[in-house]
Amino acid sequence: MILPIIKYGASVLRNKSADIDKADDFEHLSANMFETLKKSQGIGLAGPQVNVLKNLFIIDTTPFTDNETPKIEKAFFNPEILHFGDKIYDYEEGCLSIPGIYENVKRPSTIEVRYRDINFDIKEEKLEGIEARIFQHEYDHLEGILFIDRIHKLKRKLINKKLQHIVKNSH
Repeated sequence: MILPIIKYGASVLRNKSADIDKADDFEHLSANMFETLKKSQGIGLAGPQVNVLKNLFIIDTTPFTDNETPKIEKAFFNPEILHFGDKIYDYEEGCLSIPGIYENVKRPSTIEVRYRDINFDIKEEKLEGIEARIFQHEYDHLEGILFIDRIHKLKRKLINKKLQHIVKNSH
């Protein structure tokens, strides 16, 4: 089932999410999120973006898959970032909740993470490149942080009209 994507300006995007437990219907919800993500041609989607304040997000790099970018299709439940790498790099990000706005964001190129997978088993991994970038972007959503919070204040001021346009047209 395609879920509506919550747009910039909605308070749910600024709230912190709660952990998922086994009683939550996380398999069904993540399946709906994958369907929603594929339809919108995004590469990541977090619970708050579909009005669910739970610690989950999905990654599907299919739209960007090529010889250099491997296909990654995973659901992450109760994710944590255990360690940030030292090397920082700039990369252009966008967000399904903030359509039409793309800005460079500085993030660590590697991270060590822990999460529960679709079987609710605990996994620990070192992520790098695009997977690390998407993980951090989606993890921020669970903390009520948007990528535009991570850009220079002057850049934010320059995109303010576009942001207000999103707010005005999403209600």
